[in-house]
Amino acid sequence: MKYWYFIMLVVFFASCKSKAVMVDTNSAKPVVVTNENELTSQKIIENHYNNKSNFSTLYIRSSAKYKDENQSQNVSAEIKIKKGEKILVSIRFLGITMAKALITPNEVKYYEKINGTYFEGDYASLSEWLGTDLDFNKIQNMLVGKPIDDLTQQAYATELTDKFYKLNSVQDKTEKTFFFESKNYLLKKQEVIQPEKERMFAVNYSDFQTFTSAILPAGLFINAVQKKGKTEISIDYNSVTFNEELSFPYSVPDGYDRIFIN
Repeated sequence: MKYWYFIMLVVFFASCKSKAVMVDTNSAKPVVVTNENELTSQKIIENHYNNKSNFSTLYIRSSAKYKDENQSQNVSAEIKIKKGEKILVSIRFLGITMAKALITPNEVKYYEKINGTYFEGDYASLSEWLGTDLDFNKIQNMLVGKPIDDLTQQAYATELTDKFYKLNSVQDKTEKTFFFESKNYLLKKQEVIQPEKERMFAVNYSDFQTFTSAILPAGLFINAVQKKGKTEISIDYNSVTFNEELSFPYSVPDGYDRIFIN
């Protein structure tokens, strides 16, 4: 199976050592940094979540490029989001639908045309295969330029670096880092590193666009590194519409073979 279809559909939807800053790992509240030139992590998080994101549905037409150590491919992608409920992604090449995925809080479904295969399953096997924990909210947040985690539920060390605010935490041998620009506290980069497993997963956001309903990234760049290789995915949002009535058609074509991920 050409796994890049699978990665494109699922990942595309998902550090530096900090200064000497003490983190209270027993507290659920963000850590206060004493440097008067820096904001507390609590204030950074609050300012970020104050950015508007008021929509019920989101429809994105985009172009995407996939690259790994063996191949590179340009495609177009249509992304439909019903906030908190479902995401439908259609991958097209020369106008032909080559793959489609339906993502809900409970499961992921996808099929791809080249090999005539489809997958249905939960997030546990996907997370293990992709090398980073995924769930519906993480994927939705990734697409709209939000942190994959709820930042209010964790303690973070705070650092001002290269004109960005950096929030960093380490738990269970996993390091997570979030970079915010200092003007509007928009997310510029989020990164997950698992050194012992030789895994790294990062999402970079370049420009942002301000709409009536939300502030969205103009695109994103995903970089995933595992023992088995490196994957890069760049996505440019060509057009965006909000709060339309959207349909989410998904059905596996006849004759496709189901696959399982071990």
